[in-house]
Amino acid sequence: MRELYEPVIGENFPYIGLGHIEQGSLALCGTGLSSETQSTKKVFRAGDILFGTLRPYFRKVVRPKFDGVCSTDITVIRAKEKRDRDFLFYFIANHPFIQYATSSSSGTRMPRAKWSHLSTIGWNIPTAEDRKKIAAILSAYDDLIENNLRRIKILEKMAQTLYREWFVKFRFPGHQKVKMVNSALGKIPEGWTSSTVGEACQSLVDGDWIETKDQGGKDFRLLQVSNVGVGEFIETGNYRYITQDTFKKLNCTEVLPGQILISRMPKPTGRAWLVTEMPWRMITAVDVAILSANKDALAPLLFVNILNSPEQLELVAKHSTGTTRERISRSALSKLPVMLPPLPLQEKFSAIAEPCYRQITFLQRKNNILRQTRDLLLPKLISGELDVSELDINIPEAKA
Repeated sequence: MRELYEPVIGENFPYIGLGHIEQGSLALCGTGLSSETQSTKKVFRAGDILFGTLRPYFRKVVRPKFDGVCSTDITVIRAKEKRDRDFLFYFIANHPFIQYATSSSSGTRMPRAKWSHLSTIGWNIPTAEDRKKIAAILSAYDDLIENNLRRIKILEKMAQTLYREWFVKFRFPGHQKVKMVNSALGKIPEGWTSSTVGEACQSLVDGDWIETKDQGGKDFRLLQVSNVGVGEFIETGNYRYITQDTFKKLNCTEVLPGQILISRMPKPTGRAWLVTEMPWRMITAVDVAILSANKDALAPLLFVNILNSPEQLELVAKHSTGTTRERISRSALSKLPVMLPPLPLQEKFSAIAEPCYRQITFLQRKNNILRQTRDLLLPKLISGELDVSELDINIPEAKA
């Protein structure tokens, strides 16, 4: 489909650019607004397939459930028959298709696949009945993933609601007995202090790629921070493998549990994540800042909620610079003001919020397993290696 759209001031349609599509996970990590764009865009409808043709090896394929506009670097694909829509989505996301799109791309630095070419290639596809069964099997995995993502958002909202009640509205336990005093940040409860991000941290450095060691101990897998969305920081599967010999040549910083990472890239500039489970190594660069909180004055879990509050993110946006790709500098980030409650109150908040984040980590890990299983089944189902013709599968009616 090639229905074009010219941005109009005041019109706020959902906008999807390549940066809003996670690499390899078949999911969105956010959306923008059409009013924030300037050049011609493409129109898509709910249920259309969006395929990133710029650098197709990133496997940026999604199927939004809403109408909107998207970048011209994204091809909008609509199934001729509604019953084939789900199968077509998985067929395009299948690695053999992605590999062919990559090999046939033109351009060295910015390779692009041409849908006019891809759409004319002959492929062996299953029967109509098998196509419906394959789509039903794979959709079941994505339905579970989507349900877990909804649960993650609820858990994050629960923690953020508690944070706002205690530390924005100042209705913390015992607040009735605490008087308000003047500070550089306005009226704050007595015993609280006004500080800055830099003062609250022992260190503030830059990094770009995160890695964990695979079970075989032979290779490292690197995870690109800038392509990861809210609630999906570690477990998206956005990684590539490099050898240990290559890794040793890179300039790396170790990132340990308890440290905080902040995205310095546009959307979501300022978004923070807490490292909870394993030591990583990060190549020193500029896409993310690594914070080490002063634990004598600051509980990391509270600090993450402070950094992710709307007020703090608005401050980050005001201090971001750049013409085409706004980002916040490390210097500006370190000077941002923060309000610090007494440590016992911070620890009380952490004790209540920690189970929410523990459950979030569990759901993220579960989604990672679901995605890996789906992607293992995908090529085997479409190629016919796994025969579904004799399976008795309840196939839901195609949605409008």
